Amino acid sequence: MKLYLYDHCPYCVRPRMLVGLKNLRVEEVTLLNDNEATPMALIGKKVVPILVKDDGCAMGESLDIVRYFDEKFGPKILKDEVRPEIKAWCEDVGSYYYRLLHPRCIQLGLPEFSTAGAIEYFVKKKSVKIGNFEQNVRNSAYYIEKLELDLARLGALIKKPTSLNDELSYEDILVFPMLRNLTCVKGLRFPHKVKTYVENMAKATHIPLFYDKQR
Repeated sequence: MKLYLYDHCPYCVRPRMLVGLKNLRVEEVTLLNDNEATPMALIGKKVVPILVKDDGCAMGESLDIVRYFDEKFGPKILKDEVRPEIKAWCEDVGSYYYRLLHPRCIQLGLPEFSTAGAIEYFVKKKSVKIGNFEQNVRNSAYYIEKLELDLARLGALIKKPTSLNDELSYEDILVFPMLRNLTCVKGLRFPHKVKTYVENMAKATHIPLFYDKQR
């Protein structure tokens, strides 16, 4: 199986979590961000992640891939329940956290941004959604302060150091990718409970954090 992805993409982290948790044999292929031809050829639109199964069939949609991995390979490990409070947290933080992430991810030395064309493509696309990258960087203090309040709110919802709820669930699939990417933000303070969870989940899934690349 092949999983086409970007390293910076939280949606791509979702199936990667199952690859790590279940020790699946999956070849991970990182596309350049301006590579439109490959995803278009596979599923008819420019999105990732894309899973190409052993039979050559291509599958998009991150949560569909997660469910396929969980149900197809070994015992099911994810509880379906997602608490309303977790859904609300994801929506609240998702409404602004890209203003911190998008300007930084192109500076992390990630393979999807290894050419000037890939960076230019990304900046042009994402500026339509978040505005000028440099202006968002100048507003970092505002968003970091806001995010630290939201991280404290999340900390109160964490039930175990190794999972958000009493056992692994789709809550972890939704939240860990967001937190993992936020480890690239210099000056952002994670509450102890959240930091412990992030580091435990990174170890369990074999997905590296961005502490050493902070901007």
